[in-house]
Amino acid sequence: MDRVDRCVVLVDAGYLLGAAASLLAGEPARSRITVDHAALIRGLRERAEADTQQPLLRIYWFDGAPDRVPQPEHRRLRVMPRVTVRLGALTRSDGRWAQKGVDAAMHAELTELARNRACSDVVLVTGDGDLLPGLMSAKEHGVAVHLWAVQAADGDYNQSEDLVAEADERRVLDRAWITQAVRPRETGGVCAPPPVPRPEIAAILSAPLPEAALAASAERASEARAAEAAGDAPAPSGEGAATDRPAHGGKAVPTPKDLAGSLRGPGTPPDRHLPQPTPAATLRWSSDRSWTERGGPLGEPAETASLPTLAQLTSAEQRWADREEDITTVGGDPFEVGQVFARRWMERLPETAHLQKLSTMYPRIPHRIDGELLRYAARFGLLAHKDDQIDEHDRYAIRAGFWREIDVRAAAEHTPVVERTAPSTG
Repeated sequence: MDRVDRCVVLVDAGYLLGAAASLLAGEPARSRITVDHAALIRGLRERAEADTQQPLLRIYWFDGAPDRVPQPEHRRLRVMPRVTVRLGALTRSDGRWAQKGVDAAMHAELTELARNRACSDVVLVTGDGDLLPGLMSAKEHGVAVHLWAVQAADGDYNQSEDLVAEADERRVLDRAWITQAVRPRETGGVCAPPPVPRPEIAAILSAPLPEAALAASAERASEARAAEAAGDAPAPSGEGAATDRPAHGGKAVPTPKDLAGSLRGPGTPPDRHLPQPTPAATLRWSSDRSWTERGGPLGEPAETASLPTLAQLTSAEQRWADREEDITTVGGDPFEVGQVFARRWMERLPETAHLQKLSTMYPRIPHRIDGELLRYAARFGLLAHKDDQIDEHDRYAIRAGFWREIDVRAAAEHTPVVERTAPSTG
């Protein structure tokens, strides 16, 4: 089989973006930089075709992700023309993230391309010496190997010396080239300051907790300590388990079950065995599941059962358009995710009465809609690593974004809404 005269680019994203962060921000943390992936891919293609004098076949983007679940940037990259994303695992050890399987995937792709004579030139953007056997194998199959390095922050090499020595051609991507697509984040100094909490999230966190909820949380904590001492502590599970720990100011965050007696929904008959409602308390949880247990004798409140879910309001054509928007424009910030979900829900409502009804329920999002909202957020990699949970603060941000969008629309339509200000904690 004749060799095809075209070039292929294999990018180790961990090396490329980590080295770029070191160069521009002084440390290899990718969180210290912002990346215009479309501009970066365009720059890689133009430079590869100019260096090799061959048309591009494809750019392979190798990166790590928790449990190999594509992150927002991977979702955008993999729909770009001539780009293929290959994901390895991303694991945390000793407080640091490390890629697993990326080098092996690059090695396999490199040797397979060379063996099948799919290209005449391969561009490697990596610094890892583990790729040396693959590089040598490609050369033996008649492929010219171009090795690109990112300019090192200290002016030295940031690649394996053996890899550099074995490559046919070498090039350094300097600061001027890198900054066409990569920028350091504005931090005001060498060390990034702690993030400033959004007012909406701060209001939720600062709300006082019902005494009954605090008592229930304290009782649960006491039972857990007793069970642990006895050596038979049950493994935590479910959304409530993720929030039983102290979250703010040393207070425990109540689960919806804790709040069932202290904040009860319309139509719930009084129960002398349960604490009376606390009108001034603001729920830290948005779901209305505090009103009744799922499958309980009371069933779902009529006020929430009448509200349609986003899935019920979305046609097949809109579902395709939503997916395209998620991939190309939604960045995955928790607050933004909540806003996007709320905007779609409101735009597709058949009547404004639903919006008015939801506005009066603040801060409780009906359980079916709340679950749908969190499942939507999980698509953007917001699930905690190796856990079927969304980070507690992210849940607040998702729901705060949802309510902010609801408020904006309600204000535009002059819909009466309840006051959103959290009660003073004194």
